[in-house]
Amino acid sequence: MKKLSRQNLEDILFGATILGTGGGGEISDGLAMIDDALTKGKSFNLVSLDEAPEDALVCTPYMLGAISPLPAEEEKKYERLPRMAEPSILAAFNRFEDYLGRKFYGTISCELGGSNTAAAFYAAAMADAYIIDADPAGRAVPEITHSTYYINGLPAAPIVTANAFGETIICENVMDDERAEHIVRALSVVSRNDIAAIDHALEIREIRHAVIPGAISMAMRMGETWRKTKGRGADVPEAIANEGRGAVVFRGIVGENSWKTEDGFTIGDIAIEGTGEHSGDQYRIWLKNENMIGRLNDQVHATIPDLICLIDIETGDPVTNPNYFRGQKVSVVILPAPAPFLTPKGLSAFGPAYLGLKQSYQPALK
Repeated sequence: MKKLSRQNLEDILFGATILGTGGGGEISDGLAMIDDALTKGKSFNLVSLDEAPEDALVCTPYMLGAISPLPAEEEKKYERLPRMAEPSILAAFNRFEDYLGRKFYGTISCELGGSNTAAAFYAAAMADAYIIDADPAGRAVPEITHSTYYINGLPAAPIVTANAFGETIICENVMDDERAEHIVRALSVVSRNDIAAIDHALEIREIRHAVIPGAISMAMRMGETWRKTKGRGADVPEAIANEGRGAVVFRGIVGENSWKTEDGFTIGDIAIEGTGEHSGDQYRIWLKNENMIGRLNDQVHATIPDLICLIDIETGDPVTNPNYFRGQKVSVVILPAPAPFLTPKGLSAFGPAYLGLKQSYQPALK
């Protein structure tokens, strides 16, 4: 077991934000959760899959919804509703334990991202439970079906959700993760595009083969690399690429860009005009919460499940969606896809076909 320090936690969240490819939530929200728990005297204890008992019950807490602000006219729908003092992720966690009549040993993050990784950490810390050094994505992903749980046929249900209005819903007898995505997404849409959900309440023996071990340690290493490189004023995108066995594939300035909130997702498009060795070229990124497709001069260059990461050249910070802006100097870093998504079922769930592209997956890094 490793008791995580404040610096460890910050490194993990920054690493998770980089690996989140624009999604996974804002790191400011994640750090706020971490600091709230620390202020309350809680600790964050990380254990490996091998350290956890076979019969230890774990769950996967997360926030689901669009990552862009709600339009002002939409906000008016919710003005009359009460606001719950308790964080919705804790309300869902406590209700799940009541429902099961059993305490959770620990939590597993649903994805790597600035706030969703922290949501799982926060639920564990506040319950004096453990954080499992694993996750079912190895990056950030937009849907429940984009996980190693789904690839391995593990059921999401029962699912407990809670929103900021104090509404708690238990979903039972859900056919599969595809149906779970439709249900929880619909609940999110009527909850200001932001709902806490907890699923995959299973014992370690059931999930050991179906998650990516060491995912949190991987994020910590990436965050440490990012922090130390930034501290000495070196090339942050290049260091990130080296740590992640990837490559810096483009550098330029953000030009035309847009985003919208649609069906509980943030949909956007970013055009980057090349500079330096990339002068005269253009790189476009299409996103659905996360960066999904990279096109070089209108030709598909990279797709999920590869990680398409955008780094601000001037600050060295990862760019989260939709926080890009005209004139922003950025680098595009491609990191290799997590291995489970390269299986036939992984690619069918989270590959070019999901994006409507009529082509087979081709890794951007040869």
